[in-house]
Amino acid sequence: MEFNDLASVNGKSGLYKIIKAGRQGVIMESLDESKKRIIAGPSQQVSILGDISIYTVSEENEPLLEVLRKIREEFGENTGLGPDTTQEELRAFMKHILPEHDEEKVYPSNIRKLVNWYQLIIKQCPEVLDKKEEKRDEVDPPTQ
Repeated sequence: MEFNDLASVNGKSGLYKIIKAGRQGVIMESLDESKKRIIAGPSQQVSILGDISIYTVSEENEPLLEVLRKIREEFGENTGLGPDTTQEELRAFMKHILPEHDEEKVYPSNIRKLVNWYQLIIKQCPEVLDKKEEKRDEVDPPTQ
């Protein structure tokens, strides 16, 4: 599975693995233990995780994949944050991971969602956060 195979559906909690695009919409399977399948129709907003980035104060926003990798590098499997985490703790967490994030545009609810997504990914498919080796075309040297 690749990072771009994961998506969020507006109005639904959790993350989904994209199975197949069909005529009626996109067939998806929840990433949690239930493995519930849904069809996200044209009226639902589906966001591919690879297309999501975090607002920063610089000109370029930080891709979600890079932020998730920073979290794994810094915290491993346990962020230490839970459902009862305060807004101040969420803000401190985000400032630690991405000091240049735009505090006016990144709300505590966004940070909570980021943490929830991270925990789902680490539990169900941590391999999507691994850096992929770039494949180089190896050409055999000419023989003489």
